[in-house]
Amino acid sequence: MNNTFLSQFLMITNIHTVLMVVILLGLFFVINKISKKFKFTKLMIISIFMGLGLGVIIQAIAKFPNNPQEITWINEVSTWYGLFGNGFMDLLKMIVMPLVLVSIIRVIMNMTEDNLGKLTFKSMGMFFATTAIAAIIAVIVGNLFNLGSSLQGLSTSEELREITSLPDTIRGLLPSNPIKAMADGNTVAVVIFAAFIGLAIRRLKKKYLDIIKPFMEFVEAFYKIIVSVAITVIKLMPYAVVPLMASTIASRGVKSLLDVVDFILALYLSVAIMFVVHLIIITLSGMNPITYIKNASKALILAFTSRSSLGTLPVTVETLIDNMNVDSGTASFVTSLGSNMGMNGCAGIYPALVSVMLANMAGVEMNFTFYVMLIIVITISSLGIAGIPGTATMSVSVVISGMGMGAYFPLAGAIIAIDPILDMGRTMLNVNGAMTAAVAVDKSLKNKEKKEAKVA
Repeated sequence: MNNTFLSQFLMITNIHTVLMVVILLGLFFVINKISKKFKFTKLMIISIFMGLGLGVIIQAIAKFPNNPQEITWINEVSTWYGLFGNGFMDLLKMIVMPLVLVSIIRVIMNMTEDNLGKLTFKSMGMFFATTAIAAIIAVIVGNLFNLGSSLQGLSTSEELREITSLPDTIRGLLPSNPIKAMADGNTVAVVIFAAFIGLAIRRLKKKYLDIIKPFMEFVEAFYKIIVSVAITVIKLMPYAVVPLMASTIASRGVKSLLDVVDFILALYLSVAIMFVVHLIIITLSGMNPITYIKNASKALILAFTSRSSLGTLPVTVETLIDNMNVDSGTASFVTSLGSNMGMNGCAGIYPALVSVMLANMAGVEMNFTFYVMLIIVITISSLGIAGIPGTATMSVSVVISGMGMGAYFPLAGAIIAIDPILDMGRTMLNVNGAMTAAVAVDKSLKNKEKKEAKVA
């Protein structure tokens, strides 16, 4: 059976591959049958456990190998599962850029310039502040776990990622080519481009309303259409969660996790603490934290399993608007920015933990100056981190280079090897941070409007 047609085209060379695909299809059948009996959130949770169980079953059949990626049939199963899991993410990404573009144009053409400035300032302030808090939490947890002591002597051939300077990073966010920015998933560039269009429409309304009115109506109509498409795609989420979860567990293995269990625990503890900080901000914004968790669960579950803040964006926006009564313009604007900057998990907690670990492994003195510099570097470097799987490694590269520890990057190989497991928690926190910022900013703007209305 091991010929080119089977191994490279069909990706089926073992009966185990067929069996695992058949089991996945069987689980899809089960999900379809129970979808009418359970609410969407409960169905998502059931799907997570289905995926987790399926991943463990694959590992058990393979006898829990040290390196699952060396086993051909597991790679084949991951490829087939990717058809369903990653295929769903592709459908979400299909609507991300059109949704961002039309949403921002729509909100800005109906917004005063004063409100736009406040929205931008408050959003960026929230992202930078929460990223700094996340980094501080990670530094404390990293030292409590004494990260790095159990990993001394480990090294791999991993190389430091190419570093982009801060001026070049900021320039890269500008939309020199809006079409390329959409293709690259550069949401900040798309937001800037859409902002110029929205501002132009608002300016031209005074003199040329009859001429530009058809375009304004087109924007409103297209927004309704793209939201409808998003809702249709979102309904497929439970079917994607199962293969996404199963593939992650199956391809990484259990033994690889045991070698760096202290780092995994430190990261998820940091995520949990920062999640509580988010809930405190939510509470101060006038929303019940328990209600918030229930309402946000759909977006958080997808972020956890998909590991893509950008791919989760349509679900995040829908959740804020429909479940939390956040203004549609604020939800679209804040979360669009949050998918490229101020990521509490990938750009805050993760680089802080890795920096502490590398400093311990290399014997670098960590004093007050070291920690202050680390927080500053992390906060600044959080600008422009793309919301797709794998970009956290780039964030680490930037931070440890800024701290003068770039030569020690190969020592992080054991951590990078299990990055998908870490990325699940990081991405969930990224999305939660974006939703928290949106709720807080929306509340702040509405309070400002109420005060101005009373004065008037």
